[in-house]
Amino acid sequence: MGELQIERHVEYIKSLDKKKDFDSLIMEHLRMNGAYWGLTAMDLMGKLGEIDEERVISWVLQCQHDCGGFSGNIDHDPHILYTLSAVQLLVLYDKLDVIDAEKVAGYIAGLQQDDGSFAGDQWGEIDTRFSCCAINCLSLLKRLDKIDLKKAIDFVVSCKNFDGGFGCLPGGESHAGQIFCCVSALAIAGALYHVDRDILGWWLCERQVPSGGLNGRPEKLEDVCYSWWVLSSLVMIDRAHWIDKEKLKCFILSCQDKEHGGISDRPDDAVDVFHTFFGIAGLSLLEFPGLKPIDPAYALPVDVVDRVFFGRPKQMGK
Repeated sequence: MGELQIERHVEYIKSLDKKKDFDSLIMEHLRMNGAYWGLTAMDLMGKLGEIDEERVISWVLQCQHDCGGFSGNIDHDPHILYTLSAVQLLVLYDKLDVIDAEKVAGYIAGLQQDDGSFAGDQWGEIDTRFSCCAINCLSLLKRLDKIDLKKAIDFVVSCKNFDGGFGCLPGGESHAGQIFCCVSALAIAGALYHVDRDILGWWLCERQVPSGGLNGRPEKLEDVCYSWWVLSSLVMIDRAHWIDKEKLKCFILSCQDKEHGGISDRPDDAVDVFHTFFGIAGLSLLEFPGLKPIDPAYALPVDVVDRVFFGRPKQMGK
């Protein structure tokens, strides 16, 4: 089956902060997401301690705006996507106490619309991704009471299709990424009873192609990122045993750059931090040796989520 090149992936992720090439320039606006992907992957590999924590936290706080929301980088506009990533990073480091949770919750609550949906920012785009971000983030902040949760659930359910999947809006095409967002939101909200597990499970397991990889929609190419979007959804509805897990492991491992580290979308393509995280996260769901377990709904290590909701004393110096 092959080995997971943990040390090379660690060095690849650590190198990203030093790069000043064209790729880093065009990705500047979503650096908050990139930091979440890279640092969560580091934690799953047991290597988060190799990153300068104080520098990370200082930068995250510089991305917060007066409205309470966070932007993708310093001097960029706030958005619910980056706000979730910022909160996830603070949770990862057990540093939620450095922000005003009420202010962040107020920003998110202010984005909820009359129909229960959420806008991504002040410009008003609606998408079930943002519903997921809102419910996930407010749950981590223990502030779900700040929104109309019933309306939020009803909107997500209104995006369910005849094939059991979910789209970005009512009537939108079922897509594995949107399915994760909706299933995750419903799971966190305690509303998974709205999901037809067998119908959705069948649609999801049909995403596996002969290579062992998973695609996001019928007739599309396999992609490592769906090792997370599809598999996490299957785990949440207890249907992960409907796919060939060993073939999926082999596919993910075949997408590694064994010389320089990182994981790509498909074998022999260029690597990036997005696919590196989702490849490692997928392997974690598959219980691959050497990786910490990941929570399929929160997309954070299980021990981190447990710390938020069940608590433990902070370590000295933290």
